Amino acid sequence: MEKEMADRKVPPVAQGDVYGDGNGDPEMGPGAVDIQRIEKVYRKLDLRIIPAFWTLYFLCSAIRSNVGLAQTMNIGQHHDLASELNLTKKQISTGLALFYVCYVVFDLPSNLIMTRLSPRVWMSRIVIAVGIIGSCMAAMKAAWSFYLLRLLLGIVIAGMWPGMAYYLTLFYPPSRTGKRIGQYFTAAQVSAAVVGLVSAGFQKMDGLQGLVGFQWMFLLYGLVGVCAGISLLWWLPDRPLPPGETRQRTGLDKWLPQSRPALTGEDALIHYQDLTRVYRRSQWTVKDLFRVVIDWRVWPLFVMYFGVVGVGIGVQNYATVIIRATNPKLTGIQLSLLSAPIWIMDLIAILLVTPFSDRFHHHRALFFSVPVCIQIAGLLMTTYAGSVANPWPRYGGLLLVGFGLGPTVPITMTWTNEIFQPRHGEVGVASAAALVSGLGNLGSILTTYALFAGWESDAKPGRKQYRKSTLVMVGILCLSILSAAVMTLLLRFVDGRPGAKQVSSGSSTIEGEGTGLDGAAKRELQERGFGRLWWSKR
Repeated sequence: MEKEMADRKVPPVAQGDVYGDGNGDPEMGPGAVDIQRIEKVYRKLDLRIIPAFWTLYFLCSAIRSNVGLAQTMNIGQHHDLASELNLTKKQISTGLALFYVCYVVFDLPSNLIMTRLSPRVWMSRIVIAVGIIGSCMAAMKAAWSFYLLRLLLGIVIAGMWPGMAYYLTLFYPPSRTGKRIGQYFTAAQVSAAVVGLVSAGFQKMDGLQGLVGFQWMFLLYGLVGVCAGISLLWWLPDRPLPPGETRQRTGLDKWLPQSRPALTGEDALIHYQDLTRVYRRSQWTVKDLFRVVIDWRVWPLFVMYFGVVGVGIGVQNYATVIIRATNPKLTGIQLSLLSAPIWIMDLIAILLVTPFSDRFHHHRALFFSVPVCIQIAGLLMTTYAGSVANPWPRYGGLLLVGFGLGPTVPITMTWTNEIFQPRHGEVGVASAAALVSGLGNLGSILTTYALFAGWESDAKPGRKQYRKSTLVMVGILCLSILSAAVMTLLLRFVDGRPGAKQVSSGSSTIEGEGTGLDGAAKRELQERGFGRLWWSKR
């Protein structure tokens, strides 16, 4: 592979223009890249990739989670999901959980397919299929159709979230993906808030053309999703190619629209010099995949993700149900409006924390654990604070949970990228991200099926309603913090011991320390810290 890369005629970037001595810059080492030029290239990539990812994630999150709002929409008129489909609380919990069962099973196969096919086309396929299934949910008439469509939705959406994390590593160094993952992850929070607000409008459409409010919601979001998925074929760039190399279009790809390259001219040359590792693409084998699966580093990350995503999905699906338990007098529209601030708090935390987690990327565990502690404090407030006369402190606890949830999922996925790309290359990122995300969604199954409405004795009305469910979530969050601590210690004392190697056939390091480092990998050896921020004099 190295010989093949050496044989390609790639025009060199002028060393005097792009490379400097890095005097005094914490991001630059000996022979490092002019960071201003590099930042300009990555900003161009941001403008091309992040808006597309934000849009697709907004729509897919809305389609995936709006079933939670459907449980309380037009409840006063008995036009809510349970009344229209004659569903029990247990049947709703089962339908919610079936989605995540498919997520667990199909995340890894979907991501592995993406490594062999065009990532752009595969992401488009996911969004189009999600839109079609989402629209079909407007036609649900009974429990069996609810179960079937939730299963199908889980199958077609599987691989989207880990696939996005993998896609970013084709264009960015892993240490810089945290902020980007956080940026498009805000789409889920905006979606939860906007869907909650807009659902108030859908409830006003109740009865229009013979459809109830939540049916209009399913139908319109699904149709918009299909249109957005088709647009991604032009919008998203395909994987980068070395300068001077042309893409060979074969099979179905010949009949699909071709998107513009992500970078051209000197920008493409600079990116090639800075992130050479992503251009060293080789076909992975089953043996390569097996090495990733048995890598012990997957499992602490899985437990971290299990806790935070379980709590996140539990709150997302049952936010209005939990709020109603604190104050049964609230109407369906009031419940929808009160769910929105939870996700606004979530969004604020993402924008505050994830950029600094990239700048201090050697301390991911700390940036993960502090927000998890805030979640725990919020859940305890939701469980024990307030009174029957004044339930609002319990609602304040949910706002704290939302704030704490924000950065934890992006940081876990970013840490996965950082750990597995240097050790296993492209297949390492794709499969590890899918394993962490897929298996981690076992936490979603727990919180949607076994807790809240699924735990009949815990769902009985009264002051202690859902108390056991929230305490279980506190427990799994404590496991997440413990796993982050264990991962930090093992990385320091196992990987940091003398003689430990990072071996990869397609990464920044190739059999031995300091060998084959590209420009970005050299900078990743140091943290950026507070350098080059707006208040910095640099």
